[in-house]
Amino acid sequence: MIEKLRKQLFDLKYLFTILFLLPLVALFIIATFFLPSLFNYLAFGSLILLAYLIPLSRQLTRSKSHVILKLQGLEERKNLLTVERRQELLAIKSFREKIINFSELKMFTEKIGMCLSLEDTSKTLSEEVNHLLGNKDTTVILYLFHSRTGELGISSSQKGQMKVNIKSKKGDIFDEWIIKTMQSLLVEDIRSDYRFDMEKIVSSDRVIRSLISVPIRVGNKALGILRVDSPCARAFNTQDLRFLTTVGDIGAIAIENAQLYETVEQLAIRDGLTNLFLRRYLMDRMSEELSRSLRRKQPLSFIMIDLDNFKQYNDKFGHTAGDIVLRTVALLLSEFFKEPGCLVCRYGGEEFCVLLPDCKKEKAYELAEEIRKKIANQIIILRRLKTRITVSMGVASFPLDAQIKEELIQRADQALYQAKDMNRNKVVAA
Repeated sequence: MIEKLRKQLFDLKYLFTILFLLPLVALFIIATFFLPSLFNYLAFGSLILLAYLIPLSRQLTRSKSHVILKLQGLEERKNLLTVERRQELLAIKSFREKIINFSELKMFTEKIGMCLSLEDTSKTLSEEVNHLLGNKDTTVILYLFHSRTGELGISSSQKGQMKVNIKSKKGDIFDEWIIKTMQSLLVEDIRSDYRFDMEKIVSSDRVIRSLISVPIRVGNKALGILRVDSPCARAFNTQDLRFLTTVGDIGAIAIENAQLYETVEQLAIRDGLTNLFLRRYLMDRMSEELSRSLRRKQPLSFIMIDLDNFKQYNDKFGHTAGDIVLRTVALLLSEFFKEPGCLVCRYGGEEFCVLLPDCKKEKAYELAEEIRKKIANQIIILRRLKTRITVSMGVASFPLDAQIKEELIQRADQALYQAKDMNRNKVVAA
């Protein structure tokens, strides 16, 4: 449209010029060669033409100005349409990216929602973040706070498709900044970021130039840190940080659910008072250990333990004091039998038991006698009074004394009652 108007203006200008010049040129030729008297008429005609051309020129000037204004308006409209089109294209691109992000988040939510254990949840979270934001050089690290100590530790780490060993197990200055502020962090280039001192960065085999990191929390409860770093500068932007924040929020809920699930599982197999394994877990574990001992042709020993005169402590000091005694004995047993494979359980009431794989009967007897003395020498303060407690113990071994788990427990229990009949505070072997 603009080019058409420009062409029309060009054609009108030259058309009027030709129409006025042609008669003058013709009269001038005739007057020069044939009728010199025509010069008077030529001059008169020129004056008439001049009187006609002056208003015509003004009209053309006004028309030209009008056309120029119209052209400027059309040019401005063209620019506005171009800007609108560019904005629409950007909006369409942004909308497509959002659709892709929502689709990826949907798949991520479905995958992490299928995880029950904390280990599977951590592994899935690292893998999915690496898939969504990473590349072969990007490292994804998930730190979690320990439920008891509260210390920060690595739960999972991944570089590309492989797991990676991180030297700074408890984090570096960037992770400390996250813990201190509980805010998201974007570092485009570590060398030019004034917030961090390069000299305080822990030296390692990994080269870090840029990173994004977000705190993982549910409400006011901090669970850990989700971090993605790269050896390249400006590998991440604010959009990546916002996306990681969304992923971290989803992951926080999954991690909390996994921790609650593991807590429930532990409550199902552990005693709430002593934190020892319960009898039902012992029976399952004993079946596995007996089968393994049979395959390897190795002995297995079992110790049954009962607190002597425990009812007197409850009657004299109360049930709270009895709980203190049970916890103290449980702690002594756990600290003494801490070799890999040993299993200490609360069998019921004031009874405990210990499963000793790859342990001969003679060795089990020696260990039982040693822990009996240790318990007898332990001072327990109940209602500001120093007191001691003793235990009676029965030892039995597989396959020397029994062939099945029920028989093994029965033989150890019988030996225990023999110790009771022998004035308690003794160890008796089946």
